[in-house]
Parts: sequence; structure tokens; C-alpha cells
Amino acid sequence: MRMRKLKWAADFIANSEVNVHNPEIYQGKWRELLNRDCIHVEIGTGKGDYWIGMANLYPELGWIGIEKQESVAALALRKKDTLEQQTRFIHGDAANIDQWFAKKEIDVIHLNFSDPWPKNRNKKRRLSNERFLDKYHQILSDDGQIIMKTDNRSLFEYSIIEFQNFGFKLEEIYLDFRSEQHDEDIISEYERKFMEKGPIYRAVWVKGGK
Repeated sequence: MRMRKLKWAADFIANSEVNVHNPEIYQGKWRELLNRDCIHVEIGTGKGDYWIGMANLYPELGWIGIEKQESVAALALRKKDTLEQQTRFIHGDAANIDQWFAKKEIDVIHLNFSDPWPKNRNKKRRLSNERFLDKYHQILSDDGQIIMKTDNRSLFEYSIIEFQNFGFKLEEIYLDFRSEQHDEDIISEYERKFMEKGPIYRAVWVKGGK
């Protein structure tokens, strides 16, 4: 369910120092901008808890959050309204991700609780569809990773096949990730709600040689 439009969202995003308003001009320059050698990107930050929490947990890494929906992006930016060296945000559609980042520039991509787009006619909108995987493959470093978490079993099964067909190597898989404690991975408020309803699925893929 989409949240109601926030009247203040557009102005807040426009005035945010954390939001990168023209990300394409930094293509190939993100490591320099963030002053970090390893760059993580979360596609679909929601209200920003994971992006912010992981940046706080791993300040030695660069963290870029991407969110398409204006009101949600504004809420995420409001939580992170202070500019820090290693953290940036992009309010935009991830379909353009290959225009924002250069080839082999990103080390890890996070897909957390992405919209499953359950109807088959909408499968091209899924962030694990081959049209997105092609872009991820371009911008990931040679040993780059994609880390996915979801509560949606159907999306998880679909994604495993899509990644395999595209040449990504499955490195880790969990059918109930939160059944054990994982201090290395923060739990957002959004994830905690799903944990109360059922298992969290998680997988890690490594870029292949396609």
C-alpha cells in the first residue's frame, strides 16, 4: 500500500545536502566523493532505517541509498539530514542506475524487501528481473555482490532462477535468516514487522563472468 503524498516532501528533497541532485555527474567519481574504497548501494531504502543503520555500523564503507517514491525518500532524508562524508542518497528510479555509476564502480548492492510485483505482467518491474540484473552486472566490481532479503517466498524463488540464468553465483542462502542472531546486519522497523509474520529469506550472489 502506497503512503499518502507529503506536501513538504519535494521542497525537503530539493534542499537536502545528503541527496545527490544530479547523480550522473558523479559517474566514476563516487569513491572520491565518499572518500571510501568500498561502496554499498541500497536500492529501495524505504524510510531509510537500513541505509542509515548500516552506515552507522560500518562507517569505513561508503553507503548510497536510492528511493523512487518522493514522500518515502523525504522521510528517509529527514532521518539523515546531516551531511556525512561516507553517506549519500539518490531520489530516483533505479532503472537509471547504469547512468549514475560507472562500470565496476560498486562493490555491493542491497535489495531489501523489494516490491514483489506479483502479477506476471509486471515481472519486468521486479528489481531482480533480468533487465535490472544486466545493469547491476555492469556497475558491480569483478567480485561484487548482491544481497537480497525478502519475506515474499514467490519473489525469492523467482529471483534465484533469474540470478542463476544471468550467471550470478549463489554464495549464501537462508530460508529463515532471523532464526539466528545476525549482529552484522541491522533490523529495520519494516523488517521487524515481517519477522512477526513469518520467515525472512536471504541470499548473497557474486558477480559471474557473463
